[in-house]
Amino acid sequence: MEISITPFENITAVSVKGRVDSATADSLTARLVEIVRSGAAQLVIDFKEISYISSAGFRTLLITERAVEEGNGAMVLCGISGEMQRLFEVSGFLELFTILPNRDDALAKLRTATDT
Repeated sequence: MEISITPFENITAVSVKGRVDSATADSLTARLVEIVRSGAAQLVIDFKEISYISSAGFRTLLITERAVEEGNGAMVLCGISGEMQRLFEVSGFLELFTILPNRDDALAKLRTATDT
């Protein structure tokens, strides 16, 4: 699993590549929570290059969402399609998160939320 971080003004975009499963979820959780606690209240997580997510990966998203909420921020997921979309749907996670088609849409959503 590879993690890349790109700052966009007051928004931090995180792209993850590979699998998010029991072998990688703890390190991803630690990194995402570290990012949020270091002051990144607005977070975009891009799933475009994630090939698989397990229940451990969904737990990572819940923990990160909680950290973002504690910091009075917002989190948007993007790039979820195909098999990833099906996994989110089957697990009931489509309704739990704001999910947009791509990073540009996710950034626009957070910018709009910040401006109001």
